[in-house]
Order: sequence, then C-alpha cells, then structure tokens
Amino acid sequence: AYAVGMNIALWLVAGLLCVAFLASGGPKLVGGKARIAKNPQMAWAEDFSDIAVRGIGLAEVLGGLGLILPPVFQLWMPLPGYAALGLAGVMGGAIATHMRRKEPYLPALAIGGLSLFVFVGRIWLQPF
Repeated sequence: AYAVGMNIALWLVAGLLCVAFLASGGPKLVGGKARIAKNPQMAWAEDFSDIAVRGIGLAEVLGGLGLILPPVFQLWMPLPGYAALGLAGVMGGAIATHMRRKEPYLPALAIGGLSLFVFVGRIWLQPF
C-alpha cells in the first residue's frame, strides 16, 4: 500500500511540476529576455543576457519533459529523478537571484522542495 501511494504521489507531483516548468520555461525559451522582462514579476530577467534567459527556459522545458516522458515511453528510467535534481538546481539559482534582488523567493523554494521530493522518491524510495 505504501509503495502504491508513494508512486501515485510521485506521479502527481511530477505531473504538476512538468506543467509548471513547461509554462514557465516555454516563454523564456521562445520569447527570451525581451518578452520576459515586460512582466513585472519577471524583472529578474534584466540581470541576465538573452542567451541566459533562453538557457534557463531550455533547462526548464527539458527538465519538465524529463520528469514525465521517460516512464511513459519506458526509456531510461533514472532520468526523471535526475531531471528533478536538475530542476531543483535551477530553483536554487532562482532562490539566490530573488534573495539578492530582495524579491519573494518562497515560490521558488517550494518548487525546489517538490523537485527534491521527486528526486529522492524516484532515485531512492520508489523507482518505477
């Protein structure tokens, strides 16, 4: 029962993270700094080059897809755990940036924590 419940929890969290990172990373990747900086909540983009903003977007999109696609297609099964670890690293950078700019960082902290939950769950607790 524990294993089934844990697997369901990991799928739910990974699915939500996938949607969040695709929604966040897609505009960064496609629109770059010019598009992102127009949003007052994305003022942090002014501190980065266009290529850096697009790189962050690429990491978020690939990481989000890496949480879901490997198990769906029965590909390299450790990938979701490592994708989650990479996304936690991206969120670590987001936390540092927001703290430096004296901006709210709790959303990035929460998303980073959920990413670490998926990492630990998929690598150590509940591999598929």
